[in-house]
Amino acid sequence: MVTTRLLDSLRSRPFRWLLGGTVLQYFGQGIAPVALAFAVLDLGGSATDLGAVVGLYAGADVITSLFGGLLGDRIRRNRLVASAIGASGLIQAVAAATLITGQASIVLLGALGVINGCAAALSGPSSRAMIGQTVDAAQLSGAIATRRLGQNAGMIFGTGLAGMLVVWFGSGWAIAIDALVLIIAAGCFLRIRTPVITRSERETLLHGMKDGAAEVFRHAWLWLLIAQALIYHLFFGGAQAVLGPIVVGDTLGREAWGWSLAAMMIGFVVGGLVTLIWRPARPLLIGVVLLGLTAAFPLAMALVAGTPAGLTILLLGAFAHGFGLEIFSVGWDLSIQQNVAEDKLARVYAFDQVGSYVARPVGLALTGLVATQTGYRNWLVVVGLVILVSCLAALLVPSVRRLRRLAEPQVEEAGL
Repeated sequence: MVTTRLLDSLRSRPFRWLLGGTVLQYFGQGIAPVALAFAVLDLGGSATDLGAVVGLYAGADVITSLFGGLLGDRIRRNRLVASAIGASGLIQAVAAATLITGQASIVLLGALGVINGCAAALSGPSSRAMIGQTVDAAQLSGAIATRRLGQNAGMIFGTGLAGMLVVWFGSGWAIAIDALVLIIAAGCFLRIRTPVITRSERETLLHGMKDGAAEVFRHAWLWLLIAQALIYHLFFGGAQAVLGPIVVGDTLGREAWGWSLAAMMIGFVVGGLVTLIWRPARPLLIGVVLLGLTAAFPLAMALVAGTPAGLTILLLGAFAHGFGLEIFSVGWDLSIQQNVAEDKLARVYAFDQVGSYVARPVGLALTGLVATQTGYRNWLVVVGLVILVSCLAALLVPSVRRLRRLAEPQVEEAGL
């Protein structure tokens, strides 16, 4: 059954290009955060410096996302995605060159991160919204799961390779590989042909933004789970990007941090395979329950010890995090695709991205300061508990528990 549903969506040539571009994009993005974290540390940066650099990137990403959503509902989405990913690759090439030649500084990496964040934000909403433009209705749910499988497979190889690349060649060359892969990914998206979304010629950017916000607030489950995501990223973003490389790197070595991120990605892949077989009638209810597993990773980081048992606990916690988050994410994307109009999809995804990540830069910037006062491991325990409580609170919302999967056409009746 897994093979059948994978092949169903792969019958579409546009979707194959989208999948190929996605795999390459996330392979490069898997390398980037690991290489950047150790580049900052090798330049003498502290946990606070690292939080500031990744926070600047995240902040620029959030600020630009709404504009990316508006553009995605106005112009051809494949061209927007290709241009944004290509620009991101060029920026990474500049960062790599400064590191390799010894001209890099923490301030320069932060400035390039702002520009890169702006470029990356333009592609996010449209890359998710264009799935339905590359397959028909019968293939949609399989295509969502397959795309996420490709995304996560790319991240697995990227993060798994990143730690070794940094150790063998240095962070500069790791980022150079990231740049090359992103540019190739942009070429894949250029091969897709997507239609221009029909809209009113008199619609202004402000009206388009208000229209997208109104669509979000029309669905209680939608804005409430975006609010939960805000809390999740406020706390977990800093735990992963700032404390993880330091705590795990100091205890088990830098390679172990790359392995833990790869284990999380493997959890994503296994969860994605499960979603190809298991299609619960209430995807958000099941998704939020399993989202509670994401608390396992920060708790495992808090317990990590420099022993084989400590490494095993870390890898299991990372796997559980990825598995639970993937089950939720597939149900989340399907719920949005089935309940939001096509001409509003990119804007809704933009509000999802902004609402989910708007507090992440704050968390990244403050994590080093707060964790220094409380103790790194103590703060990781707090992060795990916050995740568990937020999941329990989301389950109290009736629309989260009751939203049902819409009936899908039979695949045999479909074809592109």
